Amino acid sequence: MDQSKRYARLDLLEDELMKGGKHVLAAYKMKPKTGYGYLESAAHFAAESSTGTNVEISTTDDFTRGVDALVYHIDEATEDMRIAYPIDLFDRNMLDGKTMLVSFLTLAIGNNQGMGDIEYAKMIDFYVPPEMLDLYDGPQVNIEDLWRILGRPEKDGGYIAGTIIKPKLGLRPEPFAKAAYQFWLGGDFIKNDEPQGNQVFAPMKQVIPLVVDAMRRAMDETGQAKIFSANITADWHDEMIARGEFILDAFGTDADKVAFLVDGYVGGPGMVTTARRYFPNQFLHYHRAGHGAVTSPSAKRGYSAYVLAKMSRLQGASGIHVGTMGYGKMEGEKDDRAIAYIIERDSFQGPVYFQDWNGMKATTPIISGGMNALRLPGFFENLGHGNVINTAGGGAYGHIDSPAAGALSLRQAYECWKAGADPIEWAKEHPEFARAFESFPNDADAIFPGWRDKISSHR
Repeated sequence: MDQSKRYARLDLLEDELMKGGKHVLAAYKMKPKTGYGYLESAAHFAAESSTGTNVEISTTDDFTRGVDALVYHIDEATEDMRIAYPIDLFDRNMLDGKTMLVSFLTLAIGNNQGMGDIEYAKMIDFYVPPEMLDLYDGPQVNIEDLWRILGRPEKDGGYIAGTIIKPKLGLRPEPFAKAAYQFWLGGDFIKNDEPQGNQVFAPMKQVIPLVVDAMRRAMDETGQAKIFSANITADWHDEMIARGEFILDAFGTDADKVAFLVDGYVGGPGMVTTARRYFPNQFLHYHRAGHGAVTSPSAKRGYSAYVLAKMSRLQGASGIHVGTMGYGKMEGEKDDRAIAYIIERDSFQGPVYFQDWNGMKATTPIISGGMNALRLPGFFENLGHGNVINTAGGGAYGHIDSPAAGALSLRQAYECWKAGADPIEWAKEHPEFARAFESFPNDADAIFPGWRDKISSHR
């Protein structure tokens, strides 16, 4: 059934829709299956995303038509389809009138992805008007709060050197805490890896008190504050809350130095919102475990990593992993910096839409996945700043001297970039950074050819 007469309005202007402030706009890369018309399929997509069905029904009235999702732009050659969703379509909480991300996903990424006339459709950008922005929680804590805890300026406080305890699984409580202590002697921030939680060989009730002790010993020895991001991911919200409360009680007077990690993609918006609302004073660390199933550039359906990051800010994530933009081991490109910019800036021109965040607090970019001191200067140069959390696992624990030396090498790499120095020359005066060349020789050969002769000639 051709529904284009009802669910397509190609005369609508994008600028006017944005000025009107009554629609959420979404842009997709969409291709119909062979034998189906582009506009017809686009209208069917919009119908399935809102008020429509596959047949004419008797219960539709004039008001219902007023909340139809409308295709307002198509370009078959570039597979560009854009839809305007009236804000009244989206579900609101009974308790406080706020809106919910699950409703956005249900409408804009729901059944339409699996319809028989759609070859693929992937959301690449969306726009939220001010009236809707005010209905999302947004972040309460971010990197500015961590800078304050670490004794740094709350604006442009710089790079936070972090790690992930390695190996990610298999350490019992004592070795886990020892690994944390060894890194904290040189670094700032430790996170649980995403699968770490309450395994039988490392029960949380044994691990966490030992981590508290390790943190306090490291703080006493260095005179510097430290931060631990604990994984409270669970299927059951009561279990999440129980984990969080146990951890905060164990840290006691140092509870401000605790972040809570949630696997936000596999766990879903309910998990993120539970953590955001029940523990509003903790840094909410959004891990993207599993996201590549839909956000990978090779995936034709779902949504992009840019869209995922933007949604995380709406939900209230304090920080989210944004990839390594081609500088680490994960899939990515240099221009992925847009994923960081959309969450950290007050406004940003995305792939399609210009989003003004209307005063919503920023979300912090977290960089993870195959990074070490040698890769960081190029990464910072590409991003244009170093106001990020970097959790380098192998980049710290793979350092030839110690995890603490690995942490120091990471910070020295940031300072090298900030000073505009040549890394080879910098290495001659910074021993931990210099030893990173020997620790990661394959990277050193690829990034700094001839480094052996240049550095050894100084010794």
